[in-house]
Amino acid sequence: MSSSLRVVLSAALPLLLSMSAGVVAQLLGTSLLGRQATAELAAFTLASAVLSPVTAAVAGGLRGMSPFVAACRDRPAEALAILKDARWLTLALGTAGAGVVLAVPLIARAGGAPEAAIAELGALPALLAGQVLLSAAGSGAGGMLIALRHSRKVLWSGLSGTAAQVVLLLTLVPAYGVQGTGVAMVTATAVQVVVANVLLLRLPELAGQSWWPGRPRGRRILRMARVGLPLSATLIVKFTVTGGVAYAAARTGVHQAAAHAILLSLDGLLGLAAFAAAQAVTPEVARASSPREARRLILAAVTVAAGGVVAGGVVVLVAGDVVLRLFTQDATVYSLALGLAPLLVAFSLVSNCAIVTAYGLVGLKRSSWQLAAVGTGYGLLALAMVPAATAWGLAGVWGAMIATAALIWALQITGFVRHSAALETATA
Repeated sequence: MSSSLRVVLSAALPLLLSMSAGVVAQLLGTSLLGRQATAELAAFTLASAVLSPVTAAVAGGLRGMSPFVAACRDRPAEALAILKDARWLTLALGTAGAGVVLAVPLIARAGGAPEAAIAELGALPALLAGQVLLSAAGSGAGGMLIALRHSRKVLWSGLSGTAAQVVLLLTLVPAYGVQGTGVAMVTATAVQVVVANVLLLRLPELAGQSWWPGRPRGRRILRMARVGLPLSATLIVKFTVTGGVAYAAARTGVHQAAAHAILLSLDGLLGLAAFAAAQAVTPEVARASSPREARRLILAAVTVAAGGVVAGGVVVLVAGDVVLRLFTQDATVYSLALGLAPLLVAFSLVSNCAIVTAYGLVGLKRSSWQLAAVGTGYGLLALAMVPAATAWGLAGVWGAMIATAALIWALQITGFVRHSAALETATA
């Protein structure tokens, strides 16, 4: 095993275990809603289509701090000050995002979503807005632990939040439906945030440090924003268009919206290894001293990502009938999702390899290139999604998504090769 692959695996494995537990909880929620009522699952899909770009914007601001924290790996107190700067940035993003989440019913009606699904939203938008604010105020401790090479501690915070979410899902969803899902998500976020911050401040180098962000340092926040904001914008573009795709699917019917939601949930499961590898490799790329080292790290991370997708994809393709029946008892939804399983695997393979390459660009502090690549690809998808859905239904939508992911990955590879070459000049 190469040294680069060993470095990525050692950091990614605890993250993979933590995120696997989290995705299992999400799949449980989707399964409970799908087995209870198709309209409730469709309502949750509509809310998630808005929540995803909002939480992505907050997460982008925090992940933009990773290369700066990695540079302070030997000075944890300085790294903590960087985290506090990042939280000032995400508080502004989170406050605006919470307002957007509250407008889910209006956005759903404007998007032409079925009234049966909109009627089931209830208090869900308010609950999810609270989740956004909690995440904006307290997240980032996990990312700092990763950058400081304490990935194993992230596992405990993730498992704590997942345990709370699973218990509440099993307790609340059968009685309260989609509203119970919202309560479980807010509570899980609160538990995870508290545990991650406690574990961070229990590091010997940070003993006695305060949680309070303190006085904002304008210049340092601006420097970090130059990396974090393009990443936030990238994720907003991606998830906004992905949400638009969900609405395009919903316009063809409630069954299509539910099948699309199930496929997206499975994509999240297939991409676990990729997301873990991406988070693990970002600080390592930030500390790379040569183009060759940076490229080896990304190649190792892409290998981990592709391996995870292929392993999960085999299960979906071979035992798809068993897997999909965990999500729905509706024969129409089941048939739609089963027929699109090969397209799901193809999309997941390309898009998740692209995610890893994108995080390499973040490590190089070149997230603006990532924004340009994603803006190009998803801009074209935004133009194609409604005609594709009208002409070929969900198959057309997922075919367009595969083409988009391939284009974005090609552009990101080009950008990473170009910008990693600058490391040679900097070293010289």
